[in-house]
Amino acid sequence: MTVTEPAPPTAPVPPLAERARSVGGSPVRDILAVTARPEVINFAGGLPAPELFDREGIAAAFRDVLAETPARALQYSTTEGEPALRAALASRITAQGLPTAADDLLITTGSQQALSLLATALLEPGDTVLVEDPCYLAALQVFGLAGARVVAVPGDEDGVDPEALARAVRRERPKLLYLVPTFQNPTGRTMPARRREAIAAVAARQGVWIVEDDPYGELRYDGERVPWIASFPGAGDRSVLLGSFSKVMAPGLRLGWLRAPAVLRRACAVAKQAADLHTPTLNQLAAARYLGVLDAHVERVRAAYGARRDAMLTGLPGALPAGSRWSRPEGGMFLWARLPEAYDTVDLLPRVVEQNVAYVPGAPFYAGEPDRSTLRLCFVTQTPEEIAEGLRRLGRGLSG
Repeated sequence: MTVTEPAPPTAPVPPLAERARSVGGSPVRDILAVTARPEVINFAGGLPAPELFDREGIAAAFRDVLAETPARALQYSTTEGEPALRAALASRITAQGLPTAADDLLITTGSQQALSLLATALLEPGDTVLVEDPCYLAALQVFGLAGARVVAVPGDEDGVDPEALARAVRRERPKLLYLVPTFQNPTGRTMPARRREAIAAVAARQGVWIVEDDPYGELRYDGERVPWIASFPGAGDRSVLLGSFSKVMAPGLRLGWLRAPAVLRRACAVAKQAADLHTPTLNQLAAARYLGVLDAHVERVRAAYGARRDAMLTGLPGALPAGSRWSRPEGGMFLWARLPEAYDTVDLLPRVVEQNVAYVPGAPFYAGEPDRSTLRLCFVTQTPEEIAEGLRRLGRGLSG
């Protein structure tokens, strides 16, 4: 007779880090997972239109790189980024009004990584970060994981109010101010030049880093380009500019960049070494080659996205309840709407999804007290015809 020995006692595994337990996932990602069915017209994501990707041009760039420099393309690269890409990107930024050298740049695996690197380099647990209200949701996640205390600065339709910012800096003693001044996510608003200049002056007077995130700046459909905050007096030694190729080239390449003063840039490079050593070499070299034709592609994308924005603006009056208000963005990907106060867009979302359409409720974008009557709509992923149908469904869901 075989005697079975009792299993030895086991101790529980150690718990997750407090930051992993306390910071939730992205509501946008959660909504996308629920609404991934093909019959759903999804205004929730921030996804570029896949039919507009320049598949032939990007494929040709990869083929050329692999044919001409295969050993380099398939090898490890420097943490700071491929010299060819940094040089071409520096020339592009300089041509847009901000003198930049290749050595001013760090290539990142998407601009989201740039935010994470900055949090690692700048923030201790308990440090204060100032943000817009509402604010880009994934930035709130990054700062939360860093253990930062996030404080919203009051503003208006032009963005953060400089006087309120000055008071907040004196009161909170923050490490940094995070902004998306151009075609902001989620509101679509653009901060005027005079407001940017005033914010640069506050940072210079009171000693705070400005992190200026600009993933959408090249997607302008109306109006004139507004200079980066980094170009205004007083901002040069305390301003970080982030950019991305995701919205103008392809998000699957996972290519972004960070422009920062030398001390901070070196600290971010050390953090990147610990994170992933470097951004994929092949993708960087292909992007450097593709930059030569990027402007023509961006013009095609602007034309298509501008028409889609106009289609959404045309259909909104018939889709939203009487008394609603919404933004009219000059560019970017998003439109922000505020329904009458009695509406709660979090509670309404399941009913709207039953109509096979989706949006993102506004509440998760707020670091301060949320406005639960708000919602974000992405207008670039669908065609004008699909947008019109999606807004009809949205109207049924909100009125049902």
